[in-house]
Amino acid sequence: MVGNRLLSPSTSTLLKGFDYVAPFYDALAQLVFGRALRRTQQAALAGLPVGTPRVIIIGGGTGWILGDIWRQCPQAHVLYLEASSQMLAQARAWQHRHQPQRAIQVEFRLGTEAALRPAEQFDVVLTFFFLDLFAPNQLQRVVQQLNAVRRSGAPWLLADFTTPTRWWHHGLLALMYRFFQLTTGISARALPSVHEALAQVGLRPQHKAFFFGRMMEATVFSEPVAD
Repeated sequence: MVGNRLLSPSTSTLLKGFDYVAPFYDALAQLVFGRALRRTQQAALAGLPVGTPRVIIIGGGTGWILGDIWRQCPQAHVLYLEASSQMLAQARAWQHRHQPQRAIQVEFRLGTEAALRPAEQFDVVLTFFFLDLFAPNQLQRVVQQLNAVRRSGAPWLLADFTTPTRWWHHGLLALMYRFFQLTTGISARALPSVHEALAQVGLRPQHKAFFFGRMMEATVFSEPVAD
């Protein structure tokens, strides 16, 4: 949720609601979580493949994540897919200001998973604070569509909230979902079971780290290795 965004044809209008929060999105995230969101995403990026992987990041937000991707994997080529035109504009501006020499390494594309082309395939999928936006019925469909462009054996890197285990987890998540329902129209009313949705496409957690009092996770998913 707090971190990065996208959606399907039937729900793309909803996530365009992030246009309204784009001007203060990063400031709000830092006010609430400090640097925990960024540290969680940086930890997930440890799962980037070596070499020159083709990377898809869904709902990348305002663009700062590009710097962390290229620090971890300088030769990566990135499809930056974003449903909010305002978020995408900020991401373009970030890249032009901070990494202009890498213009040929990134494609900024306005749209949802429906904007993916049939022949496209990626060496890694990044969903950072994105899958938590979806109600369960939508989540499974989105995961299936993204999995269709993931090459066989390619990792899926997740940074997101975990199932609440403390009273303040429940309270903070409830406040966040209410805020984003009112401001952006997201479909989720509570944290969906992301691990279950990824398991449905054959992915299992391989490496995991927790942050912010175990409220956030950085997890690398892939197919289980046969014995």
